[in-house]
Amino acid sequence: MPVLEHHDEVLVLDLGDGENRFHPDWIAAVDSALDEAERVTGPRALVTAATGKFYSNGLDLEWLGANADRHQEYLASVQHLFARLLALPMPTVAALQGHTFAAGAMFALCQDVRVMRADRGFWCLPEADINIPFTPAMSALIQARLSPRVAHEAMVTARRYGGHDAAAAGIVDQAVEEAAVRSTAVELARSLAPKDAATLGTIKERMYAPVLELLRQGEPAV
Repeated sequence: MPVLEHHDEVLVLDLGDGENRFHPDWIAAVDSALDEAERVTGPRALVTAATGKFYSNGLDLEWLGANADRHQEYLASVQHLFARLLALPMPTVAALQGHTFAAGAMFALCQDVRVMRADRGFWCLPEADINIPFTPAMSALIQARLSPRVAHEAMVTARRYGGHDAAAAGIVDQAVEEAAVRSTAVELARSLAPKDAATLGTIKERMYAPVLELLRQGEPAV
């Protein structure tokens, strides 16, 4: 399960070493870690990272299949988590060491900076291939964080972007060797940690106000 590690002014939220799908318990653990991060005073920045083959493989479709009556409630909880991370009042950096798919890819887009492994692993929005349409809020999030051309390609074709291609498309900011993914993310976070939290939070709230409104509304349209 996700745990928060403290490294002076850099907080590392380790998402886990499995597929890191958005099971309700996983979402609750991430929310709890973000509560803890927001209680830290002084300079701070957050890195999200994982271990193994996956950064995150997205929604927990197995849980959804077994809990179809909670579908809308579940999607609302996912979108609320996206909103929280997008507007988090501290710098955020995603360290993408493995596959980053679907809701996991959107989770990464909610963060200020992204560092991806160059040689293996993909960032992908596969919804067009798995017959799951984006909610209006998810569509707005993706389009707010990517250029129109890249958002269209990623959403409509379900292209799998390797590290170098993702960097060229502006999906990630850097593509580096596997061993350097987390350390590069930590150093980027450390350089951003002195930003004033209240000011940064206000900037994000205003910059992404329309997206945040959609993400924070009740049960989403599908």
